[in-house]
Amino acid sequence: MKTTWIAIAALAAALPATASEELKPVRGSAERGAYIVRTRGCNDCHTPWKMGPKGPEMDMSRALTGHPQDLVMPPAPKLPEGPWVWVGGATNTAFAGPWGTSFAANLTPDMETGLGKWTFETFKQTMRTGRHEGQGRPILPPMPYFMLGAATDEDLADLWAYLRSLEPVRNKVPQPIEPAE
Repeated sequence: MKTTWIAIAALAAALPATASEELKPVRGSAERGAYIVRTRGCNDCHTPWKMGPKGPEMDMSRALTGHPQDLVMPPAPKLPEGPWVWVGGATNTAFAGPWGTSFAANLTPDMETGLGKWTFETFKQTMRTGRHEGQGRPILPPMPYFMLGAATDEDLADLWAYLRSLEPVRNKVPQPIEPAE
């Protein structure tokens, strides 16, 4: 009987997170997470920019929704030889360089187009590894995942709590485009 319980305990420890674990309340402070978003520049790329009366400004009505799905970008211009190595779109949500073309992700908790299906562990692993969903394709420039990856678990939990507190916004961001040959 003792062997059976040990085997069950070992099996339970080896199983991946269940759906019920994904529904755990989010720990962390959403208020402090908002502070982290404001001070670490998350809005700089994940919130589309628009032209305002004083020049380019963030469109906070689309805060953290990523590259607008209705803005189809033409191929990135070819840069001349020299020190210029990347270009950015007017919305500051699309970037092209030696890595190809990347688009800022939708960070709202929309289940289909944002981070709605992610868990805190997925988010933390993404920041720690620089891989999409912690194990997929590389996170592309200019995302400074390595800066957030160096943050404490508490900082990431606060950031996660804030992102989970946002209103979900359906905005399907394009997939990255491989560099031209």
